[in-house]
Formats: sequence, structure tokens, C-alpha cells
Amino acid sequence: MKQIMLITDGCSNVGESPIMAAALAKQEGIIVNVVGIVDYGTIGELGSLEIAEIAKAGGGMSRLSGTQKLAQTMQMMTRKTVVQTIQHAVNKELRQILGNSSVEDLPPDQRSQVVEVIDELSETSTLEIALLIDASASMKPKLAAVEEAIRDMMLSLGARKGDSRLAVFHFPGPHSGEDAVLDLDWTTDLGTVRSIFQRLSMRGATPTGPAILKVIEFFQYGTLKGHESKNWPEETGRGEGILGDYVV
Repeated sequence: MKQIMLITDGCSNVGESPIMAAALAKQEGIIVNVVGIVDYGTIGELGSLEIAEIAKAGGGMSRLSGTQKLAQTMQMMTRKTVVQTIQHAVNKELRQILGNSSVEDLPPDQRSQVVEVIDELSETSTLEIALLIDASASMKPKLAAVEEAIRDMMLSLGARKGDSRLAVFHFPGPHSGEDAVLDLDWTTDLGTVRSIFQRLSMRGATPTGPAILKVIEFFQYGTLKGHESKNWPEETGRGEGILGDYVV
């Protein structure tokens, strides 16, 4: 299962619509969840509306969170989305077998058995999460909380049995036209998270839509440069990914 976890305060202002980009991600089998760290006032209201629309188009969830509960929010959304995705797949299979039936329509004993299967699959299925961090100027005072939340999230991934991988991106990049930057490829190295935030260059533009498209490209080709397929060394290849020691 593939997810984009977008962390932003909303109000994109450059490039393609983030709502259209999220819809494209959904078509590619990538769920888009959005955690909003918004301000008060008109800008905060506009940002909140955009955050909700991006998640809706991407088949995911959106939550507004203060910095203190950011890590908890990210972990909850990831787990809940996994369960919902599996339940949707199970319901689709049931409809093919039993007509229009869903899990809720089954007798209690059969329903409990199906729920157990869903729970088991939620814990054992492979999961890929691309964290996409808004590093526009308005996010600068919030990045310390984002850093801490990512570190907590990576540690929490160890609670699952299934294989999991995590990659980290930020947007915009330091150069003109650089819509997103890959900070961490699929990795288990928790210590490198801190170095990401030490080298971020904050900018005013917020190209959320183009950044989402770049992450979709990364899922497809393993690179942000388009159709150049990455050659993954066998001993440290993509299959090893995040959480050889940590699993979500």
C-alpha cells in the first residue's frame, strides 16, 4: 500500500492544482493524507478548505493539528488509512461473491472473522509512506514540531509486523523551478532526519500540486528525474527499504 503524507498549512500558490494532483495519485493507487498545521484568520480558513479538498481527491483523510499533537495525528491517520484501504478491498471482493453485501451485512460470527482478517492484513501488509513537507516561509516556525513528529513516527512503525518503507521530501527546492527535493530515500537511518531540517532553505512559494506530482513520479520510477530508473544495489536495494529493523 502506498501513501503520501502531506504536511502543510495550505494555500498553494504555484503550478498545478494540488487537488488535481491528488486525484492523479489516487488513480495511480497512491492514497493522499493531509495533516494541516494552519493559522487563525482568513488565511487559515482558506488553507483548511484546501487541505480537506486535497485529501478528498486523494482518497485519504485530512486532520488539522497543533504542533503538540502532530506526531499522534500522523500515526493515527496512517494506521486508519491502511485499515480503510484493506476493508474497501475486502468489501469489493464480497460484492463480487455475494452480490451487494459488505462486511456490515454479514452475520455476526462471519463478520467477526472478516474483521480479524482485516486486522491481520493491516499489521502484515507492506506499506510505503512518502512524507511531503511544506517548507514555504510560513511553515518555518512549525518545522521543529514536524521534525519531532517524523522521528516519533519512524519509531512507531516498529509496532507492525509488515514490511514498511519511508521516504521524506520537502517543497519547494532551493532553486527556481525545483518543485520538490528528495531528502531521504527509503531508509531506516533515524539519525539522518535531523540533518534534513538543518539544511532546509525556506522560501515563500508553495507549489503543492507540482510537489505531489513529483512524489508520484518517484513512486513510479524511483527518482525525481522522470524516466531514469534507479539501479538499486542488491545488498542495499529498494526491497530492504525503511525498517529492516522497524516495521509499521
